[in-house]
Amino acid sequence: MTQHSASVRAAGALEWVPALDRPELLAPGTRTALQAWTRAEPAVAREAVVAEIDPGLADTATLTEAFGLELALSCNCVLVTGRRSGEERLAGVVVRATTRADVNNVVRRLLNVRKATFLPVERATAETGMEYGGITPLGLPEGFRVLIDARVRDGGPALLGSGLRRSKLLVPGELLARAPGVETVEGLALG
Repeated sequence: MTQHSASVRAAGALEWVPALDRPELLAPGTRTALQAWTRAEPAVAREAVVAEIDPGLADTATLTEAFGLELALSCNCVLVTGRRSGEERLAGVVVRATTRADVNNVVRRLLNVRKATFLPVERATAETGMEYGGITPLGLPEGFRVLIDARVRDGGPALLGSGLRRSKLLVPGELLARAPGVETVEGLALG
């Protein structure tokens, strides 16, 4: 059994197709990142899949309930900022939906800043070209570190945003951990 079939079975209530076969369901930066990643790791072409959804179902709790999914399948990507010596430091932080990012301790230390805060929604959407409720670690602009909790890597399929509210990506966690620029961190999440 391939990772793809296991991932799709875990989220079988949705209609999954290879993500690059439906580029209109991906934010431009996400599409570009997936294309580049596929060139470096051909398995991405079949293992990263996308499903179209009603945009009103994009939020984790709503999607989970609507499709009878396990909450642990979903991963949340939050954007965090902090400053050190006048230099801004940014990160996309990915954790399972059953946990929450340890922004005040682990993320703050990793960014080496005095205080880490969530990027305001308006700025997050403007700078990433992604829609709120669909922000994903795949395709974040240069300058963002991408930190994922080890439980994302080790927990099987990872249901993520696609950059748009009208679709979701599904990627095996261990594959996501190998995406260009991704840093896997033990204890990044609480819970």
